[in-house]
Amino acid sequence: MSHEALESLKRRYLTLRKAEAVRVLKIQDELLSEIRAFLKGEGFVEILAPIIGPVTDPGIRGAKQVSIDYYGANFKVMSSMILYKQMMITSLPEIFALSPNIRLEPLETVKTRRHLTEFRQIDVEVAHATYKDMMKLGERMLCHTITVIKKKFRKELDEQKRVLEVPKRPFKKYAHREALEILKNLGISVDYGLEIPWNGEEALSKIHKEPFWITDFPVTARGFYYMEHEDNPTILKDFDLIYPEGFGEAISGGEREYRHDRVVKRMRKSGENISEYGWYLDMLRSGIPPSAGFGIGVERLTRFICGLENIWDAVPFPKVAGFHSP
Repeated sequence: MSHEALESLKRRYLTLRKAEAVRVLKIQDELLSEIRAFLKGEGFVEILAPIIGPVTDPGIRGAKQVSIDYYGANFKVMSSMILYKQMMITSLPEIFALSPNIRLEPLETVKTRRHLTEFRQIDVEVAHATYKDMMKLGERMLCHTITVIKKKFRKELDEQKRVLEVPKRPFKKYAHREALEILKNLGISVDYGLEIPWNGEEALSKIHKEPFWITDFPVTARGFYYMEHEDNPTILKDFDLIYPEGFGEAISGGEREYRHDRVVKRMRKSGENISEYGWYLDMLRSGIPPSAGFGIGVERLTRFICGLENIWDAVPFPKVAGFHSP
């Protein structure tokens, strides 16, 4: 990060007053309102997201969790509310929340310009849904939001020099193996079984002009809560949506494994400390419905819509790995 960028973080109380910051935050306010309106129109109920709990999502790609002493017990600050969404759909079958998340990202993530240590996402979950249902929902939601923003903020987008097009549905889809082949042709080698690294994701994003899906990640690349394909348990019923133009990941989600014995088996394979997941495993024993869902990062969506170079310009009070800012 340049010295100028660092100073802008430390003196956010000044950069917030600039015209661009005002434009971006007004657009962000509207996109949040439109996502809420869209989901409520689809029959969803908004719930309050947890901020701390005995356990949180372990699948956070190299980031570290934050622990606190909660009256003598070790609690986690939420890195993702996935496990809690599975709890909630036992009473409300279609839910969403504006969920705050904390992840202590590695220092090198600053170079990606799309990582924050404190961020928010719209978390969605639907009982008895498939991952394909959720991909269709994500497409409709994104297209709706972009359509409204283009209409209401034409002047502001012009001032941003942002040419924003409503994507055509359905979006293009690649299986994970296909994505690796494309990367290989671009000179980027990724071992099968691993997550696609940041530079690979960006390279794929840069060669596309519209959002696209990557599906069917290998079971070794993702958390224990994703459902395996019945006919091929080495791959998962999951997906990432990637923005075009180099902006990277937009949405991540899939179908959830909800059967106690299979979750425990996956936990053991991935080396999780099963004793930390007491309430979660008790919940699975009691029986919960199958479900699918996703999360879409608010700051990343703002960055994409406004065409921002840095994600820290897409949030009022940015927190970036390794830097102390207000």
